[in-house]
Amino acid sequence: MRPSELPAPDPDALAGSHALLERIHAELRAHGNWISFARYMEMALYEPGLGYYAAGSAKLGPGGDFVTAPELGPLYAQSLAAQVAELLERTGGSILELGAGSGALAEGLLAELARAGADAPAYSIVEPSAELRERQRRRIGAGVTWLDRLPERFRGVMLANEVADALPVHAIAWTKSGILERGVREHEGELAWADRAASGAVAAAAHAIEVDVPPSGRYESEIGLAAQAWIATLAERLEAGALLVFDYGFTRREYYHPQRSMGTLMCHYRHRALGDVFLHPGLQDVTAHVDFTALAEAGTQAGCELLGYAAQAQFLVNCGITDVLSRLDAQDAARYAPRAAEAQMLLSPAEMGELFKVIAFGRGISQPLLGFSRGDRVHTL
Repeated sequence: MRPSELPAPDPDALAGSHALLERIHAELRAHGNWISFARYMEMALYEPGLGYYAAGSAKLGPGGDFVTAPELGPLYAQSLAAQVAELLERTGGSILELGAGSGALAEGLLAELARAGADAPAYSIVEPSAELRERQRRRIGAGVTWLDRLPERFRGVMLANEVADALPVHAIAWTKSGILERGVREHEGELAWADRAASGAVAAAAHAIEVDVPPSGRYESEIGLAAQAWIATLAERLEAGALLVFDYGFTRREYYHPQRSMGTLMCHYRHRALGDVFLHPGLQDVTAHVDFTALAEAGTQAGCELLGYAAQAQFLVNCGITDVLSRLDAQDAARYAPRAAEAQMLLSPAEMGELFKVIAFGRGISQPLLGFSRGDRVHTL
């Protein structure tokens, strides 16, 4: 899709994007006209006051750029509540959500736990975006505490829904002559890709991945070192309980498959998927799929046990999504039809059901988790 075919940003948004571009160009001038793609992605998403998640425009939901599973309707949170309740009963702890988006998941979980007669758990949110934090406050109201940073020790359930895919990734090119790190430079006033020999931790990580370089002589993909470090930090701080991560992605074998030689980088703008990572910095989401094998290694190396890995559809079925849907009268089309459509989106292999995965880590959890009682794919990692 050409930029001319996209909805035009309003003047204030465009001014913000231009201001962010100035900062990116200043960063380039300070570093010899080259920064890693990971640094560019960090600035595009999180630069204070200007990055996609740090500025003030709506990001999620029908009026934003993309919709996450909790925003489709109540079924996702209502189904997940069964797994959360099981873990809370085992640990006696609280809930910590990382990056709560619009607040839909927190709102739905608390409502479903209350409906089921459970005592209201302590619920905390770590949200770096001031704009999203304010949206969450307006939506959820009382019963939730917002934290500026991760607690040093935590007992209970940690939840991260579509957080890992928004962490900066290093862009890599495996070639016949060696491994390159793809970065960003300024060329004739515009941002452009620029390669240089990979080095340090990036080179070490790239050398550890087996990639079949195609006849074209070049295989491009990403390595999520930030996501691995993030999982390790969460795992280290989990004293007892479980960490559940929901996101779209693959095992390493699938991630670096020969047919995926152009990587997984993608941008979202006004519900359109785009491939130009340099278009309107700060106004479009920039993401990469998650390497769940890398997350599994990071979590277990940090001392947690791997509790399960499954497709989202299987996890939700195990948690009782069909029972939740059956509470509604199928003859009441006005109420039932939207929820049936929501279930289709969550469960269908052609929608979210197969691409989205759930991975769980834990400490002090002796029994299998409800969400992985059938269809656990840990052996594929």
